[in-house]
Amino acid sequence: MPSLIVEPLNTQEFIMDRDDRKRNKNIGKNFMCRLQGMFSHSSSSESRLTLEDTQQWSQSLERLLDSKYGLATFRNFLKSEYSDENIEFWLTCEDYKKIKSSFRMSSRAKKIYEQFVKAESPKEINIDYHTREQIKRNVKSPTVHCFDEAQKIVFGLMERDSYPRFLRSDIYRTLLENLSADAAKG
Repeated sequence: MPSLIVEPLNTQEFIMDRDDRKRNKNIGKNFMCRLQGMFSHSSSSESRLTLEDTQQWSQSLERLLDSKYGLATFRNFLKSEYSDENIEFWLTCEDYKKIKSSFRMSSRAKKIYEQFVKAESPKEINIDYHTREQIKRNVKSPTVHCFDEAQKIVFGLMERDSYPRFLRSDIYRTLLENLSADAAKG
């Protein structure tokens, strides 16, 4: 008698798996199109998303972030998990380091502190109390290095947590599968 109950469930699971695979394949195709559309203003072959580039994202977080498609895909993944504050902070710090004007640096440092570092801030990053207090002091007379310690901590968090989850995600796996299929077609 129990086998009668199991059989329809297995059939149902098979149909659901097949439907999920189809849906993921379509999601991957749509995402590839959106990604390439974001960067389509350049017609060079470098601007195309390739299987080789996508495979290299799995070598290190640095490789992923160095790729415009990798960064866009990773940010999209983190947004889908409602955990994009770390990458946003890291990128904001990278931009901050390029500021030359001391007035602009001071203004920007305060904004970064208010948005990411201050306790209960809108996009509060997960750093220890000591680092948070050090930044609070640094922001009073900011330099290009006033967020370095927090940026290292956040990078480490992404490397140990978000990045491995990204590599196991449907977004990344489906993207690889679609690019592999496209490469096989020639």
